[in-house]
Amino acid sequence: MTTFTHLTIAQALKGYRNKDFKPSEVVADHIKATEQLRPLNCYITETPEQALAAAKASDARYAAGTALPLDGIPLANKDLFCSKGIRTTAGSKILENFVPTYESTVGQNLLDAGVAFLGKLNLDEFAMGSANITSAYGYVESPWKRTGAEGAGHNSPKLVPGGSSGGSAAIVAARGAMGATGTDTGGSIRQPASFTGIVGIKPTYGRCSRWGVVAFASSLDQPGPFARTVEDCALMLNTMAGEDPKDSTSARIETPDFTRGLGQDIKGLRIGIPREYRPSGLNSEISALWDKGAAWLRDAGAEIIEVSLPHTEYALPTYYIIAPAECSSNLARYDGMRYGLRAEGKDLTAVYENTRAQGFGREVKRRIMIGTYVLSAGYYDAYYRKAQRVRALIARDFDEAFKKCDVLLAPTAPSTAFGWEEKPTDPVEMYLNDAFTIPASMAGLPAMSVPAGLAANGLPLGLQLIGKSFDEITMIRAAAALEAAAGFTATPTIMAA
Repeated sequence: MTTFTHLTIAQALKGYRNKDFKPSEVVADHIKATEQLRPLNCYITETPEQALAAAKASDARYAAGTALPLDGIPLANKDLFCSKGIRTTAGSKILENFVPTYESTVGQNLLDAGVAFLGKLNLDEFAMGSANITSAYGYVESPWKRTGAEGAGHNSPKLVPGGSSGGSAAIVAARGAMGATGTDTGGSIRQPASFTGIVGIKPTYGRCSRWGVVAFASSLDQPGPFARTVEDCALMLNTMAGEDPKDSTSARIETPDFTRGLGQDIKGLRIGIPREYRPSGLNSEISALWDKGAAWLRDAGAEIIEVSLPHTEYALPTYYIIAPAECSSNLARYDGMRYGLRAEGKDLTAVYENTRAQGFGREVKRRIMIGTYVLSAGYYDAYYRKAQRVRALIARDFDEAFKKCDVLLAPTAPSTAFGWEEKPTDPVEMYLNDAFTIPASMAGLPAMSVPAGLAANGLPLGLQLIGKSFDEITMIRAAAALEAAAGFTATPTIMAA
């Protein structure tokens, strides 16, 4: 029996155009895969009826010769994007019954391009986490398993897929969807892409509209695509990106064809290697893979240059002042008055307190408290204002580095995926998972993770490329060369049949 879950987006589009198969067949296959993969807990809400209806409409357009750019492609939507008429929870109990009356701009762009959304994907609550273990709807399991001595017998632990976009990464890696939407605030696309052996792009801040995306940290949040190849991510980004008058932070800049970065050689491209991303104690396998990645790009014709980003060590603490501060402000709207959970109390203050106590999880409460503290009258100048000044220095470091190079190459994450029961109990230790991804987020730069190899325990390792502001095309050009050189073909243990 023929199955279509192995297809990439590019392969599916070619097959549709050649009339080798129909969108309704492919989407039906992915709906079956969704059912098979339920133990991974990737979805909060499945939407098979809507997906099939969209696929049948795609069938008709292909038959009439009026196909849209992504017609008939089965995708899944992170449950941070508002979906008209479909429950949108942000992974939180406080929004468990919230049904938006509107579609996010990115979601609408994809629908207008003909995609079939299979459902809403699990995530860390309000996108706050690095492992997809803070969701009110349960942990997401990675489809990967350790091999060798670490994964022997029945002792192989269930692994995290990374976060916050863990459901997105896991379902794409497991062949349950051809691609998925994600959001990246401090690494929430790139880190899970690395953990699950797929490609993920965080575009330049402002490249994709944030309208209709439940806010975490407004100056950092940025939607982006997950897929299994660089080409597929470029195809998705073509549709997701664009100026949006409904979003004041949307860039007033023309959206290029990001696939222009594919198939070009990289002769003469200057690749920067930031020395500060190699701290003492860096995992030796990751360090060796980073060196190998640089050698692959050198062999392809690029010039390798060492650069310095001297304020890198301050990026993580700076982020964990700015992001919680913005979280504290954004989440003040959840008060039991207008939408979401309402917990009654003896007076108005009690309603507020009871609603937020019952509706928010521990990590969200922690970040709200941190953010409220740093924004308070006595500490605003000492913490928040100072953090904004350091953020400017971090951005200046990148500006100086890009005078010498075109793209930066670095590790994506400091480790492979860890087990559910192995998660750090110290929140600060968990925050260190984003040490390599946060600096680009602080500077608003485009960055992406490309699978580049396997660790000795059989789990994927990704390498990160960071580009100049609004120069995703050059970044994608380098990523395509890295992808070709790495030749990553490993597949996870748990996959759709």
